[in-house]
Amino acid sequence: MKFSFEQLFKFTKSIFIKIGCPEEEAETAAKVLLSADLRGVDSHGVARLSGYVRLWEANRINATPSIKIIHETPSTAVVDGDGGLGLVVAPFAMQVAIDKAKIAGTGWVSVKNSNHYGIAGQHAMMALEHDMIGISMTNASPLVSPTFSTERLLGTNPIAVAIPAKSQPPFVADFASTTAANGKLEILKRKSEEAPLGWIQDKNGNPTTSPDGVKDGGALLPLGGDREHGSHKGYALGAIVDIFSAVLSGANYGPWVPPFVAFLQPDPNPVGEGLGHFFGAMRIDAFRPADEFKSNMDIWINRFRKAETISGQEKVLIPGDPERELEAERRSIGIPLLKPVEEDLRALGEKFGVEF
Repeated sequence: MKFSFEQLFKFTKSIFIKIGCPEEEAETAAKVLLSADLRGVDSHGVARLSGYVRLWEANRINATPSIKIIHETPSTAVVDGDGGLGLVVAPFAMQVAIDKAKIAGTGWVSVKNSNHYGIAGQHAMMALEHDMIGISMTNASPLVSPTFSTERLLGTNPIAVAIPAKSQPPFVADFASTTAANGKLEILKRKSEEAPLGWIQDKNGNPTTSPDGVKDGGALLPLGGDREHGSHKGYALGAIVDIFSAVLSGANYGPWVPPFVAFLQPDPNPVGEGLGHFFGAMRIDAFRPADEFKSNMDIWINRFRKAETISGQEKVLIPGDPERELEAERRSIGIPLLKPVEEDLRALGEKFGVEF
């Protein structure tokens, strides 16, 4: 069944208010969460709303945080999220990076004491309207084994980069450092489908296609899947995100990251505070005239769009194209929800007295 953005936004905002969020922050959280559904990243949208509520009920989310800068230089800052919703902490921190860039040319912000922040691309895209390049990354639940290991030591640790163009839509790359995000396993399970080979290994390190492979003690695999297909590169990307997001900020890192998933519990001996994020904003005119750069981005994009394709294959896409096209479609005709997600939201509505 399909629902309009307005319907889902009103419901989601109401739920965040019910758990104690001030109206403005509830609105921010709802917009960030639903940006995933609009852009087709269904694993990170309203399907996760009950997960945030669950963390709040476990006293792992502060609905009224005092988010603040605890250390800064003209171009850098560390933000303490005070245990707040990452959906609220992240936009605050990205705005700090943008404000720093307005003055210093670039702005770099690391965050500690936060929670799951939705899709990485939404935060990076905040820089676009300022003629800036935006960068966003976060560490996440420890569900990923490094190459050659059976231990879960990293998260899916996404990276997003948003780059403005002139007449062309912006370049927006937003990807996990694993072969697939954990949310995709949740969707496969709801559809009663198996996972492709190369996504997961079982608890002994053997390939598995079970969408419950991680819950059963296995692990997600770094981008590449195995050593022969470059998993060491995915492992390195995930490690970089972990270090930039958490070791740099004072958040938990590696296996100590407090998990979002219900089947794992936080480590009783943390090495930091909460989840960590990292944001960057780069003013284009700190390097060359913005209009000149954006014109050249148009040339770059147009040339790649015209690339010769393999016989029978689709046209070459620019990062951000599928999500942008899907967002236009879903704003027009509605956002589809899987039946289990719809039922989950209805139950959430009944629990808090909010009509779905």
